[in-house]
Amino acid sequence: MFVNLLHDVEAGDAVEFDRVLLVDNEGAITVGTPVVEGAKVVAEVKTKMVKGDKVLVFHKKRRKGLRKLNGHREQFTEIVIKEIIA
Repeated sequence: MFVNLLHDVEAGDAVEFDRVLLVDNEGAITVGTPVVEGAKVVAEVKTKMVKGDKVLVFHKKRRKGLRKLNGHREQFTEIVIKEIIA
């Protein structure tokens, strides 16, 4: 699974996400308002930084001769979910 880049972790570190919005416990769905109290997800960082696909942004104004092409690649952190505590 990929998440937005986490700056303060290294490969092999354990990470906890405590802002869980929804939990499905074998058909029993719990929706938080805004988060589920006491729920957290424990994950392990597999790779600190992975670059996503290149996104090209093209701007053009007709009849003005203005053409601009920009591109960027998002940076992600690859994680593996180890445990969901609900």
